[in-house]
Parts: sequence; structure tokens; C-alpha cells
Amino acid sequence: MAPTDPPTLSALLRRRDLDLRLVSAATDLPDGSLDRPLRWVHSSDLADPTPFLAEDLVLLTTGTQFDDADAIPPYVVRLAERGVLGLGFGTDVHRSGTPEELIAACADQGIPLFEVPYRTPFIAVARAHSEAIAAQAYARRTWALDTQRALALAALRPRGLDAIVTELGRRLGAWAGMFDAAGDLLVAHPRDAFSTTVREELGTRVQEILDRGLEAGQSLTLEAHTFMLFTVGRGGHLRGVLAVEADALDQEARAVVTSVIAMAGLAREQSEQLTRGRRRLHTQLLRSLLGDDPGLARRVLGSLPPAPVVVAVTGDAPAEPLLDWWERRRLDHGTPAFLADSEDGVVICISATEEPLLDDVAARFTARVGVSAPEGYDAFSRAHAQALVALRQPGTSGAVRYADTVGSSLLTALATDEARLVAESRLAPLREHDAAHGTALEHALRTWLDHDARAEQAAAALGIHRHTLRSRVSHAGALLGVDLTTFPARAEVWALLQTARD
Repeated sequence: MAPTDPPTLSALLRRRDLDLRLVSAATDLPDGSLDRPLRWVHSSDLADPTPFLAEDLVLLTTGTQFDDADAIPPYVVRLAERGVLGLGFGTDVHRSGTPEELIAACADQGIPLFEVPYRTPFIAVARAHSEAIAAQAYARRTWALDTQRALALAALRPRGLDAIVTELGRRLGAWAGMFDAAGDLLVAHPRDAFSTTVREELGTRVQEILDRGLEAGQSLTLEAHTFMLFTVGRGGHLRGVLAVEADALDQEARAVVTSVIAMAGLAREQSEQLTRGRRRLHTQLLRSLLGDDPGLARRVLGSLPPAPVVVAVTGDAPAEPLLDWWERRRLDHGTPAFLADSEDGVVICISATEEPLLDDVAARFTARVGVSAPEGYDAFSRAHAQALVALRQPGTSGAVRYADTVGSSLLTALATDEARLVAESRLAPLREHDAAHGTALEHALRTWLDHDARAEQAAAALGIHRHTLRSRVSHAGALLGVDLTTFPARAEVWALLQTARD
């Protein structure tokens, strides 16, 4: 038995000084019946000692109450119902040997039966178990002190929180994981101990705890795995949840977990302070980069992603979760990047070779991401402007590349809200006439321009005579106050129709 394991009947039976002998056949006993934690050893020759017994103990008897063999089976049944883990029979006190009726009754109830020889006093058995309990308690206290020291040393490592949780899992011999305030798993040991279903369900339950602002520890069972969940932080500022796989944590283990919660809370608070400071610094450095001068950023940060780079802007991704996720990815994979929070959204600058990562950002955070063309740092402001143009393209989702947007038309890039207002104002007389008289002059004009102002083809597309088309185009030009026989006027009207909302 390991010194930190609880005393069991199996441990008592292995004590050579007691000379105990197991009578029950192994095939008659439930699996693990000899290895269940044993609370105490008690002796009694009462016909019904159960009112004076607690669960999870071993009972010793000399059998003086067994004058009537018919009383043995109901006696053993009562012991089983009370939760007695084993029965020791003292031989050669009241009778020699162990009664066959007692052996059979214990086999029927699955209670381990063992003989205590005449030369071994019952008090010696009880004392041996008491010593084992004391040794186990001492070993647990020693384990707790050693573990506390190991955790304190782990906290001094470069990635202290990761090291603390990993050391906790090793010391407990169980899975341990830390979730951040967003419900994402920061670190776990061992990392992939459970199925994806268990990890997702555990993350969902953690998120519920964080959303409700609970502080107390909770127990959760998923697919035969039992977890204890402990919140890190207080009140409205919970910094995460520590999850530990364990059916039950004893006093020493809970003390260790409590210390980990305190250290994790302090580590998260310090990390958040450093992160906030780093983010403010990056926001200031972004202004320097937008001046197309990377010198200051390089001096402060030591290095930047190698050029050529792409600049991306996320319009609707939550800033803190995105920045936290990218920081963890940088630590795990070493991807060089520069991120900064701005009024337009989170700005991401990475080497052009790492551009596919931006699709992962868009997918993970269900966000729109505008991506520039590859540029050098001397054109950072242009790349940033390109990313904003791509981000603001209507009807798009996911990661949108600037190269794809400019490939469609120049007017699309110029279609600002102000330009649309101007176009709609200029087209208002035509649209009001169509609405008031039930005509379709705008549609006829648009079709005519789409066919390069060729009446024959446009009229055929509309299914009307070419003279009817010319009349409608002339009427439309009069309403707009332009001479559509000239190219500049036709170009202006076409631009208005392309820019205005339908």
C-alpha cells in the first residue's frame, strides 16, 4: 500500500505479525472488496451489533452468539445491510475453526471472512489499523507539504500558471485543467485525457458557472468521469475555473487545490495587468507603424513579423478573447505577429506566409476580417487602408481579401455612404416619377446603359420597340436634367445607378 493510500482490509491481511487468514474464496467476493478504504475495526459478540456500528468497518467476533446455527444467515445479512466491509472470526475461543454456516452466509452476501488466530488479540488488530490510519494521515500531510513546495517552485517558472496546473495534475495523479474567463481551456494535464464530447460538455458547464458568477466548488459527472470545479476570483470578476478529475478530495488535497486557486488567481491578475499594459503599448506603436516607420516598433518589441506582411482588421470580433487566443497561440506555436486594438477593430500584422491563419480567426470568432495585399513596412498605412476597404465590403463574410474586392470594380471601392446619398439624391426625380406613374424609366435607362447605349439590343432585352425605348431614355434624361447623347452624361448616370441602393 502506498503511504498516501487509505488503509484497507487487504493491508491488514498482509500484516505478518497478525497472522490473519482469509477464509472466503476469491470467486465469492465482489471485485475490489478487499481494497475499499477501511474506516475502523470494531469487535462485538452481540446477536445484533448493527445499531452500534458505522459503515465501512471490519467487525471482529468470537461467535458466542452463534449457539443456534440458524441465526447465522440473518446475522450476516444485517451486517451486509449496515455496510460492514469484512468479518473476522476469532478461532479457538468459543469453538475451534470457523463455522461452515458462517462461511456460506458470508459468501452469499459477498462479505470477506477471515480468521483471527487465538494468539492474536482483537485489540492488536484494532491497534494495527489505528497505526495504519495515523501513518496514512502523516503521509498525507507530508505529501501536502511537498506538493505545496513543488507548486511554489512551479509558479516561478516562465509560464507559471501552466506549470502550476501541470504539477497539480501530476501530484494528484488525476486530470487538472484551467479555464479562462471566456470558458476556453488554457492548460490541462494530461492535455487529451478525454473525448471531445467530454471536453465540450465540461467547457459548456464552466461557461454556465462563469455566466452566473458562482464562487462555490461544484461536482460534475460526465461519462463516468467526476470533476470538481472551483472558480478563480471573486464576485463579478471571476478570472476562470479550475477543474480537477476526482471522485472525492480529502482534506489535504483540498488544501492543495485551495492554494492553487489562490496562486492561479494571482497569476491571472498579474497576467491581466501585464496584458493591459502591453495592449496599450501596442496601440501606441500602431500609430507609429501607420506613419510607415517601423523603427520605433522594432526598438521597443525587438522584432516584427518578416516582410512582406499582410495587415488585417477584424470588425466584429471581441477584442479581449481574440487577443488572449492569439497570445496563447504565439506561446504554443511561436507565430510572429503584431496585434493592436484600435477604433476600427483589432489590427493584425503577420508575415504574408502566415496569411491562412486569418481564415482561422474568422471561423473561430465568427467574424469579418479585412485582409490587405502583401506590403512592406514602408507601405503599412496603405495596407491598413486596404484592409479597411475589404472589411467594409457589403454582403461578405469571413476573411475578405483586398485583392478580391478591387478585382470587381473601382466604383465598389468608392461607394461610401456619402457617395450613395449623393447618387440617391440625383436619381430621386426619376424614381419619384416611376413610383407616381407606375412607369419603369429607371429600369429602361439601366438596361440601355448596360447594352452600351445600343437601342436595338436593349429594346430586344426589354421586349419593346426601339422607338419606345428611345422615348423612355429621353424622358429619363429630361427628369435627371442631363443630355444622354453625350458620353460624360451617360458615364455619370451609369455611376449613379451603380452607387445608389436599389
